[in-house]
Order: sequence, then structure tokens, then C-alpha cells
Amino acid sequence: MARKTMTRKTLAQKTRRQSVKAARKGKAARVKGRTAQQKAGAKAVDAELPQWTSAEIAEAFRRFEAANPTPRGELAHINPFTLLVAVVLSAQATDAGVNKATPALFELADTPEKMAKLGEARVRDLIKTIGLFRTKAKNVVALSQKLVEAHGGQVPHDRAALEALPGVGRKTANVVLNIAFGEPTIAVDTHIFRVGNRTGLAVGKTPLDVEMKLLEAVPERYRLHAHHWLILHGRYVCVARRPLCEKCVIADLCKWPGKTVAQMPATASR
Repeated sequence: MARKTMTRKTLAQKTRRQSVKAARKGKAARVKGRTAQQKAGAKAVDAELPQWTSAEIAEAFRRFEAANPTPRGELAHINPFTLLVAVVLSAQATDAGVNKATPALFELADTPEKMAKLGEARVRDLIKTIGLFRTKAKNVVALSQKLVEAHGGQVPHDRAALEALPGVGRKTANVVLNIAFGEPTIAVDTHIFRVGNRTGLAVGKTPLDVEMKLLEAVPERYRLHAHHWLILHGRYVCVARRPLCEKCVIADLCKWPGKTVAQMPATASR
């Protein structure tokens, strides 16, 4: 019996090693043009891609970590409050666009008390280069007032309390919980939603579906930085119109039939 147990254990270890080895040596498929890529995209959206193995997922995040050990969000902020405001302003806008508008805003108002006192009209004037600036100015002042009245001027370390603030949804709450408080949350924006569905890493019809699948699939040791790695990957490599597969460190692991490279970059397997 002991011999059989050892044999099973040895076989299981061997299988795991082989899975990791296969994950590191896989080859990506070459695809034949724009039409094939469009069909591949539809296939991804319809959740028809093969499921990643645990070894492949772990290997993908090992590579992300090797390439960028301490990823950071790109929204400029001073403290948890200015982070919250910046994330609210970033809805349907670029981080770069928000970063151009917020220095003047945060110089005048870097606390909820100052922001509430600044008033909606002044905030609106300071952020008018950002899309939906009228609604966002109203929300920023309203959430500032609520922070003062209900939370003593502090950003709450609580999802429900955050989501109860004007202009704050689940994604915004996840970003604040992750960056300000070090919670291993995953904020699914358009980039992560695309990467999850396109690669097959986490396929879902809604951002919440993708978030839940990522939380289940991403190894715990990588979860704190997972959403930063995936956002940056979607923003600069796995872009919407023409993904840069030739620069992708997980090209061989990706299940998307629309890949445009024959194999992964040599540095990815290190």
C-alpha cells in the first residue's frame, strides 16, 4: 500500500512538473488576417475558448511579475481621498487626461473638507477637459460632503460604504481598496474585461463575471498586483484594435485564435 501511495504521489508531482514545462514551452498559433481575427474575437466573446490550466495561469503571472515586480496604477494622487476622486474622474476617460486636470484641483482641495468648500462650479471649471465633467463635478462634491458628514472626513476601508458614495461603483471601490488599503481586489475595467475574454484567462459576459473568475483562478501570491498587470497588459500590449502579440509575454499561453505571432518572445520563458 505504501509503495502504491508513493507511486501515485510521484506521478502527481511528475504531472505537475510536465504541466509547468508545457506552459513554458508552448507555441502560439499564427493567424491569417483581419477576418480571422474578427471571427476569433467573436469566438472569445461567446466563451468558446479552451480553459487555462492552473499551471498556465501561474506561469502567466510569474512572467508578469518577472517583467514588472511592483506595478503601479497610473492615476496621480496624494492620499486615499485624491485617489478616490481621480478614479471617479477616470470613468470613460483616460488616466493621462485625468492626470492633466487633477494637479490644479488637488492643489486647492486635497481633503474632503476643502473639496466640499470649493464647490461644484469651481470643481467643474477645473475638470472641464475631462469627459462628463458636469456630472463628475457634482459627484465629487457630493461624495466629499458625505465623507465629512458620515465618515469624519476619512475614506472608509469598507466596500459597502465606498459604493454608497455618489459616483462610486464596484470598480472604483476595488481600486481604492487595492491601492489605498492593500486589499487583493481585482478592478475589472475595459482592458481587463478584454484581456480576460480574448485570452481565455477569465471569460465572462459581465465585468463581475470576469472579476469572480479571476479571483478564483489567480494564485494568491499574485492577487494583490493582478489587476495592475492585466490593466497595463491590456493598455499597452493586448490593445483593442490590433493587439501587439509580438510583444506579448504570454502569447504562447493565450487561447485566442487571432494571435499574430508564431511563438513567444525569448525573454518570456526565463
